[in-house]
Amino acid sequence: MKAWKNVLLDTILITFGLSTLSLMSVAEKIITEYYHITSDVYYYQHIAYVVGLFFAFLLGSTRIYQGSFKRAVFTAISFAAIPQIAIPYVSNWWAVVALRFIQGFVISLVPLFSTQVGRLFVAERPFAKGIILSGIFWGGLLGGIYAKVLIGYIGWKLTFVVTGLAMYLIFALWYALTEDFTIISERKKVEESPFKMAFTWVLGFTFFPALWVIFTIVGFVASVGYSMNWSKSMVYNINSTLNISKALWSIVMGYVGYVLSRRRPDPKGLFRAIIIVMIISYAISFVGILMLSKGLLSNSYDLVLLSTVLVGAIQGTGPAFWTSAPAVYPKEIYPRASFALGLISNSANAIAPIVTDVARYYSLILALGELSAMPILGIIVLVICSRMRLPIEKETISLDKYNSTLGNPGNETFK
Repeated sequence: MKAWKNVLLDTILITFGLSTLSLMSVAEKIITEYYHITSDVYYYQHIAYVVGLFFAFLLGSTRIYQGSFKRAVFTAISFAAIPQIAIPYVSNWWAVVALRFIQGFVISLVPLFSTQVGRLFVAERPFAKGIILSGIFWGGLLGGIYAKVLIGYIGWKLTFVVTGLAMYLIFALWYALTEDFTIISERKKVEESPFKMAFTWVLGFTFFPALWVIFTIVGFVASVGYSMNWSKSMVYNINSTLNISKALWSIVMGYVGYVLSRRRPDPKGLFRAIIIVMIISYAISFVGILMLSKGLLSNSYDLVLLSTVLVGAIQGTGPAFWTSAPAVYPKEIYPRASFALGLISNSANAIAPIVTDVARYYSLILALGELSAMPILGIIVLVICSRMRLPIEKETISLDKYNSTLGNPGNETFK
């Protein structure tokens, strides 16, 4: 139960930490008027944030997250909290854009929590990670609700400050109730770098198509919907349903991963479960994207709304992917491997929305075809990856040793 307590605390922290970032979308009209900018210029802050999500994973190759796990999480949450407090007092709009870029670094929480989950569990890792990742989408829903209320009562500036300080309050609760451990990921030789392994690049790209869809679909559907004269409430309902769907699929597919993993909790068995879960998630989301495409092409709001239930299954790939590093890499490098995998997969963040917008400029069918192809691409890469030799297989390691070093939540140090 102590291990699951940490999962609950992680979920609360990531839920609230990312919910506060919803303020920029809720307060768009107020902020554009305050800085005297257009909506197009305002959109640059979102681009900066998304690019920041990508660059966050470069931090895994530095010393910033070595040492205390609790200190590492404090650093990650500070990347969101400090800019949040500073934004209302910045007079230059482009400084705000820079602060939004820094806020993207908060996504470092994901690989950091992967390291913790890898330490606390073995077969249960996908389920634990699925619960934690669902917090990203619960946060989006929560932030959209309380941001409107707070801005109405205390104004947008004070709302930013209060929510920034609240991040530290939630972190203090998390800090008091969570166990610390030491993360050391010093490079001893070139071969230990996960970027030097072909397996890392292939495994990283198994999640690339999922993030391509996840970071594109919300804005894309909203834009197409508005072009067909859908109301804001209609678009909001679609986005909310999609967020709920992604959160629930994250938990459901995480549990499926747990059921499959417990049958054979050795590296090969865990990796097989990861592959199966991701393939199932991609297959379900493919059906959903086809339904979404038909709904958009026929201007059927009801079909589009229904399709989000299946499209959200694309997030089911997340729990499996984010538990792959502790399953398949030697314990000396898997904390850095989590960041490496995140960097490769999150390269989709920077290019997916732009490519999809360009495709839509020429043809809506072309854009929908591109999105529909992503789950198929993901399945193909997964099949290729399933045939590769695992990095951990380069070592002679017994199942008992594997379970004792990675599954026992003792006081061991990760090197």
